Amino acid sequence: MFNYEVIQSLNQLELSLYNYIIKNSNKVVYMRIRELSEETHMSTTTILRFCKKLNCEGFSEFKIRLKMYIRSENIEKIGEDTSEIINFLSKVENSDLEKRLDKLCELVNNCKNVIFLGIGSSGILCKYAARYFSSIGKFSFHIDDPFYPTSFKYYENSLIIALSVSGETPATIDNISRLKSEGFTIVSITNTEDCTIAKMSDLSLHYYVKQVKLGYSDITTQIPVLYMIERIGKKLYNYYRIEKE
Repeated sequence: MFNYEVIQSLNQLELSLYNYIIKNSNKVVYMRIRELSEETHMSTTTILRFCKKLNCEGFSEFKIRLKMYIRSENIEKIGEDTSEIINFLSKVENSDLEKRLDKLCELVNNCKNVIFLGIGSSGILCKYAARYFSSIGKFSFHIDDPFYPTSFKYYENSLIIALSVSGETPATIDNISRLKSEGFTIVSITNTEDCTIAKMSDLSLHYYVKQVKLGYSDITTQIPVLYMIERIGKKLYNYYRIEKE
């Protein structure tokens, strides 16, 4: 129901509506359209346009499909996200994400150093990304310690790439804020566009897969992030090889 292609087509207002519905889905299925309008401070016209983008004739059909979606999500076992990954990979080429990947590749190519920033599972990916980029000739390092001193006055023309699934990690937000004040260019890779870290960034990339949490642990698939890291690395490698020739 909420696949990558559909979510990518939503504007900023519709994304806010989407986020509200996802967080309050069990409540929304029993709402009238005017109740949802009052709760979200959005017009009924906006809500109906949102329903139409999900191939629903109206709000009533949307609620029926939302109930079915909730039921299927509850039945699914954790980790069975193969279809989401396949859908993501099949929609990348010739998409807005592809253009953003090209833009990021350009930024990486034009900077002296790349600094990957993230904690938890995102911090582990930062370490992998820094090693991957360094292997193809772009000096990179990672910061996975939220209390790492972030004064980089000796690292002029460095690019910061922040990784975060939720885009709301307080320690990462604080580090980005300090780095922005020092004049660094910030790129973020997050699950959604409508999050704090994405809004703080000069360039944001997002992949929209179902977020899965077990208590305080986030076990959302990181395959889209790995794909982006390796895609950019290979683009750079090909560029450097052509330049040498």
